[in-house]
Amino acid sequence: MRIALIGLGKMGANMARRLLRQDIEVVGYNRSPDIVNQLAEEEKLIPAENLEAAITQLPTPRIVWLMLPAGEVTEQTLQSLPGLLQAGDIVVDGGNANYHDSQRRAAMLAEHQIGFVDAGTSGGVWGLSEGYCMMVGGERAHVEPLLPVLKALAPSPDHGWAHVGPPGAGHFTKMIHNGIEYGMMQAYAEGFALLQGKQEFELDLGQISELWRHGSVVRSWLLDLSAEFLQQDQQLANISPYVADSGEGRWTVMESIDQGTAAPVLALALHMRFASQDETAYANRILAKMREAFGGHAVKSE
Repeated sequence: MRIALIGLGKMGANMARRLLRQDIEVVGYNRSPDIVNQLAEEEKLIPAENLEAAITQLPTPRIVWLMLPAGEVTEQTLQSLPGLLQAGDIVVDGGNANYHDSQRRAAMLAEHQIGFVDAGTSGGVWGLSEGYCMMVGGERAHVEPLLPVLKALAPSPDHGWAHVGPPGAGHFTKMIHNGIEYGMMQAYAEGFALLQGKQEFELDLGQISELWRHGSVVRSWLLDLSAEFLQQDQQLANISPYVADSGEGRWTVMESIDQGTAAPVLALALHMRFASQDETAYANRILAKMREAFGGHAVKSE
């Protein structure tokens, strides 16, 4: 089997490696050619100098898998594909995307009789060794040709991938997945902050995180990763408290508003990330001045 993989960033490159090591041929294109050349030398990737060159090296029906940043780059690439593909070909968007965009893109490609599959992908930098969790949306006729690829990317052929629904369902499922991830991470962070703050007990956070990994109801992969770095450095003094947020966390909270479904934990976790990104902390300055105004409380100067 041979597919084109467009976009060879950290996740895309490792996905190519995993596929190639399981005897699925990959034609690869990336805007920066360095990673293409590296994978061609190390993993026998079939290099392509542009999108059109990648597509011309595919057997029909063609499968073009995109691993591009969400937004304009993905949109421009998808808009160009009807002129390069033909009826019966399949396009997979494995990057992060708003599910509304995926539904619209599926309809656009359907006008050209080109299949569209949205594959929400989780696994990060560990996907190469551990496998990826694949949440797949699309018509069954378009998903079935992808089964060898999905089984190769997943942790095992029978686990870690699922056809979850029609076009848009894959990215919707991944969006909610990321919203839950925000909440879980915030809960762990607050809990460890409370442990670290109880100085009189001189708690070993590396020991406690490792303890919780075995038999505890709060064990998880996030805890596994936390235990690893806490055993190396518990103070984290050299780490900036800035925490970025991806589009999917915002989209999840917006979805809760649209549905009228309460999701206070997910919303608060997102807002805590916003708080970490506030370089001026103007709202906190206002709070300090209000306390000074009504109570005469001291205000600290920077």
